[in-house]
Amino acid sequence: MDIATRVYNHKWKIDPIVRSLIDTDFYKLLMCQSVFRNKPDTQVAFSLINRSDNVPLAKLIDEGELREQLDHIRSLSLTRGESTWLRGNTFYGKRQMFRPDFMEWFEGLRLPPYHLERRGDQYELTFEGSWPEVMMWEIPALAVLMELRGRAVLNDMRRFELQVLYARAMTRVWEKIERLRAVGGPPIADFGTRRRHSFLWQDWCVRAMVEGLGKSFSGTSNCLIAKNRDLEAIGTNAHELPMVYAALAETDAELAQAPYKVLEDWHEEHEGNLRIILPDTFGSKGFLDDAPDWLAGWTGMRIDSGDPVKGGEMAIDWWKARGEDPRKKLIIFSDGLDVEKIVALHAHFKGRVKVSFGWGTLLTNDFRGLVPNDALAPFSLVCKAISANGRPTVKLSDNPEKAMGPADEIARYKRVFGVGEQERIKVEV
Repeated sequence: MDIATRVYNHKWKIDPIVRSLIDTDFYKLLMCQSVFRNKPDTQVAFSLINRSDNVPLAKLIDEGELREQLDHIRSLSLTRGESTWLRGNTFYGKRQMFRPDFMEWFEGLRLPPYHLERRGDQYELTFEGSWPEVMMWEIPALAVLMELRGRAVLNDMRRFELQVLYARAMTRVWEKIERLRAVGGPPIADFGTRRRHSFLWQDWCVRAMVEGLGKSFSGTSNCLIAKNRDLEAIGTNAHELPMVYAALAETDAELAQAPYKVLEDWHEEHEGNLRIILPDTFGSKGFLDDAPDWLAGWTGMRIDSGDPVKGGEMAIDWWKARGEDPRKKLIIFSDGLDVEKIVALHAHFKGRVKVSFGWGTLLTNDFRGLVPNDALAPFSLVCKAISANGRPTVKLSDNPEKAMGPADEIARYKRVFGVGEQERIKVEV
């Protein structure tokens, strides 16, 4: 594929940014089914949050073009082939992962309306409605904004400039793959959908990983690419579930139990490598200190904030204290990864615990330093649940730079979950 020519021809709008309802992360579908079963009537609001104030999205992206792409997403529905793939494929060793009632609902889904308003140099983009419907906006909304920003930067570049740019970016990706191959290729999956440079670029990166890493490449979080390229769809669960469950809690006692209630519901639906603990929503230490014993039997843990070495050591100590052999457990690292961090973590934990990596933005959007003013450098953009049934949601994280929610609620959550001083770490995309 000549990506440079396709990008050049975007001036004639031949490529929609999001081309399918399954152009999303696999964990979104798994969580959506869980929400559909357990909390279908919960009313939520999601909002775009640009953590990088230096990227003026409203100055870079034309509002009409943004609306055009968002409206296109609202016109999408599952195709027959996509439905067949979800209904009949084997995911994580299980056939018919998605129940018939959920599939019937999903086949009839059209994403609900959005609210878009310009606020200075930024856009306010929000989605409100029933949780199973609204949650499906998160990934495509992020992908649209990231790619429109990229298109804005590339718009004035000529054909040869684009060819050179993509040749340099391809070389960078391949050099990273060679570095990983040189150290034995630890298991790695593509987690780069939400902040990718573009769909075409993510697809190219995935194919490069397949060829370069072979069996060490475990799959992609992107369902459409997994389907099209006959790869494993990878993903478990995310902070969204405990954030909303916690917001629904009536008392402090219920709040303290909310993260475990999430995993009780998950435990009923999934087994094996889908039983992965994500402990950091309200602070990992407090979560693990108070965790019920049955959670120690789960397959592994995902480290998504804070110092990854400290997080991995905490997981190993916790398993040992609960009588489990860490060498039989899996730690998935997924926060701000690039090659050097992957190599270092792989070396540090080798032989002590199984490790794998969810490689995101710096796989599918590393154009740093390749255009003037570093105008294509990736930036930190998220779309999060901000309320549930009218109550604000909160995320504490193991890095206070990632915390979100009203100040009084953050203080309350810190008290309930016993979170003290935390180390501030610069957020890496």
